[in-house]
Amino acid sequence: MSELTLREIVAELDALYPQESAAEWDRVGLVTGDPDQPVRRVLFALDPTLAVIEEARQWGADLMVTHHPLLLRGVHSVATTSAKGASVTSLVVSDIALYVAHTNADVADPGVSSVLADALALTSQRPLTTIGPYAAGRVGELGSPMSLAEFADAVAAALPPTAGGIRVSGDPEATVRTIAVMGGSGDDRFEAVRASGADVYVTADLRHHPVLEAREEARGGTPYLIDAGHWATESLWLTSVERRLLAALGEDPAAPTRVESRISSIRTEPWTFVVGANAAVTPAAPSGGVS
Repeated sequence: MSELTLREIVAELDALYPQESAAEWDRVGLVTGDPDQPVRRVLFALDPTLAVIEEARQWGADLMVTHHPLLLRGVHSVATTSAKGASVTSLVVSDIALYVAHTNADVADPGVSSVLADALALTSQRPLTTIGPYAAGRVGELGSPMSLAEFADAVAAALPPTAGGIRVSGDPEATVRTIAVMGGSGDDRFEAVRASGADVYVTADLRHHPVLEAREEARGGTPYLIDAGHWATESLWLTSVERRLLAALGEDPAAPTRVESRISSIRTEPWTFVVGANAAVTPAAPSGGVS
């Protein structure tokens, strides 16, 4: 068989995660690389950090496929004096192509949120909301009702371990069954979550004021909230994109003939440890005002 070129692989990735479905502000697609270069090894990772790029270099990868962009915001120099510059330089010098599927992977089916919903064994799945013409997030049902505490344990068991674990807001003894999920940052979707009738919302990057306002609107009831971490809720997608790309290329994941692939072994979650978790066992009374 002839070698695969970067152009051929990019065409398949673009078909799986169309660039036109990405948010207007996003920066997706091919970032570095010659479309005509051969690709024999592909590394999948959530973030194109320096450590991941070095992992790719040492393994001899020709292509990195990541979820998060390397150059989301404008840069004016790629000198190695900055992390971004060092990353770009390392990719180019090492002849490693970089391809990004970000918000276009978020709204894909299967995509980031559907993979998360599957990991939580949700049935009767449906979109949580829409972003333009595209479905985003998922709502589904547990196989049987359980307590919020039991469900939180199930979430922790389904996701890769992290330093921070998961945070929960709600009555641990409350019974839950309908679950909404949004992989990655999701505290801008509370209105859609309330409209969905979900008992729990699983997402990440929940900030103080949006969460406090959401819990006030709920009057202590549903939807309860689970912040399961950005890296943990999105990293499950890597297995999906690896399998889908190999299938699109006609490769058997168990015995590839033209291209090898692997998922990065580096955890790019930035947190390393937590101090004082669960030190406050009762909620503090509101002091009034917003700061």
